[in-house]
Amino acid sequence: MWIKLLVGVLLVAASAGGGYLAAEKYRLRAAYFAAWSDFNARYLNELAYTRTPLGELIKAHAEGGEFAKTLAAFSERKALPRTAYLTPEEEEKRGEYFSMLGRSDASSQLAFFRAREPQLEQAREESAKDAKAKSELAAKLGLLAGLAVLIFLL
Repeated sequence: MWIKLLVGVLLVAASAGGGYLAAEKYRLRAAYFAAWSDFNARYLNELAYTRTPLGELIKAHAEGGEFAKTLAAFSERKALPRTAYLTPEEEEKRGEYFSMLGRSDASSQLAFFRAREPQLEQAREESAKDAKAKSELAAKLGLLAGLAVLIFLL
């Protein structure tokens, strides 16, 4: 009896953990858009006021995470890494964004990146909402699946 209970508890914990891991895509997506939006805001500030060279700005903003990998690939002139959590449309917008980064005069870049600011903020907010809702849902479904297995074992 105790062995069944122990195995059941372990299965519940494993399935809850599996639900948590299943939602990782949404958390990564939210973190990516948050970092992208922060970088855009900082780049706009740099363009308008301080005019720090782009390479230094990228080095200063490389704090880790998936967006830092994108920045590193851009600074090394490599192809931008594909991500499992961005849609093809978002990948295309990301490509357009990085194709303009550091490529023309400051006023053209200011206009371009200011136009992208509301889109990035909207994507940031939507991805944060999705991450919260779907992470909670996946964790609860994992827990319930584990409890269902526990009931069948007992």
